Amino acid sequence: MQFLIIEDEPAVARAIQKGLKREGHRTDIASSGSTGLAMAHGGDYDLIILDIMLPERSGFEVAAELRARGDATPILMLTALCSTEDIVKGLDAGADDYLTKPFELSELLARVRALKRRAGPGRARVTRFADLVLDEAERTDRRGERPIKLSDTECRLLSALMERPGETVSRQELLERVWDIRFDPCTRVVDVHVANLRKKLEARGEERMVATVRGVGYRLVWPGTE
Repeated sequence: MQFLIIEDEPAVARAIQKGLKREGHRTDIASSGSTGLAMAHGGDYDLIILDIMLPERSGFEVAAELRARGDATPILMLTALCSTEDIVKGLDAGADDYLTKPFELSELLARVRALKRRAGPGRARVTRFADLVLDEAERTDRRGERPIKLSDTECRLLSALMERPGETVSRQELLERVWDIRFDPCTRVVDVHVANLRKKLEARGEERMVATVRGVGYRLVWPGTE
């Protein structure tokens, strides 16, 4: 597989490149946001590892521009911070996963493998609950007659909840099911994605269907029964 590493710290970029090469992957490196964006636009990459703090254009800008162009290449975003604001900005810009610095190379490689699995061919399904219809192949949801376009992550998150309607699904279960990871110091990534999903499901004032189980996780409920 071909990877693009957009990272301005040479030592970090080389360490990532070395680890990916050991697993048999080809890599290119860009040291600025502008160069990385040009390389991503002109290349055919299977995954992009993108730092936030970059010269010329930030990782947020690069991710947002790629998504605006219709580029769906999975993005693993690297950041030195773990604030909710950074998580929200990164996810809204189009990142698929987050990893905070400093990190162990083994964890980064595990995240890369998880993103590859999630990007691979899967079983196309249509799932229904109340007035929700989720088409996983098309990454679309429908609430009543209103179509809703979902990101890959939102689609997997909603699917995990729809598989167990009425049951509480813990944050840790969602991390393992949706992100393929067992621990992440930025566990608020689950809450941020749920908040974004709720905005889409309730965009026209519909009743809430994703209920919060305080201190545990979330569950899908019939409208009006939260």
